[in-house]
Amino acid sequence: MDGKPADNALARLLAGNERFASDAPQGNGEYSVRRSQLLRDQHPLAVVLGCADSRVPPEVIFDQGLGDLFTVRVAGNVVNDAVLGSLEYAVVKLSTPLIFVLGHEGCGAVAAALNAVRGSKPPPGHIGALVHAIAPAVKPVRVAANTAPAVAVRANVAYVVEQLKAAGSILTRAVREGRLRIVGGFYDLAEGRVSIVA
Repeated sequence: MDGKPADNALARLLAGNERFASDAPQGNGEYSVRRSQLLRDQHPLAVVLGCADSRVPPEVIFDQGLGDLFTVRVAGNVVNDAVLGSLEYAVVKLSTPLIFVLGHEGCGAVAAALNAVRGSKPPPGHIGALVHAIAPAVKPVRVAANTAPAVAVRANVAYVVEQLKAAGSILTRAVREGRLRIVGGFYDLAEGRVSIVA
């Protein structure tokens, strides 16, 4: 593919998602060969910051193989120091040109944050930390009591994309210098398709 590495990586992800959604994955199943190729190093085409939800495994929904994605998963695809360190590692050490923030329909963490900002009792334990991290993204959409949860998920994705673009010297500089692109998408559980939202 010609063009910028980030654009090529995004095109590969979206083409893979179309194969997945169309029930036409290209996986070749030659894992022993691929494991051997990856013994000494890795060159993932993209980083995916996704939710921990079991219905949204990035390698599957983007129809990618072993070593193709550097995946960071946490409920609600929230950003904290450990997540930032992981993303920075991929950009600095692996020269990965694309970070894809992946939200999804039916995200329980975003729903909990939306309920909390509407005045419901906060969730127990460390789940509250997730809600606290997501709350700034969903506060603007909480106004309407009937706001679709998918609207809040998309707002959270856009919020995380902006957080990452302003995250500090490593990611911000890489974006400014054109070495990194950060985009966000929304995964539809029923259709299996990802649409770009940020």
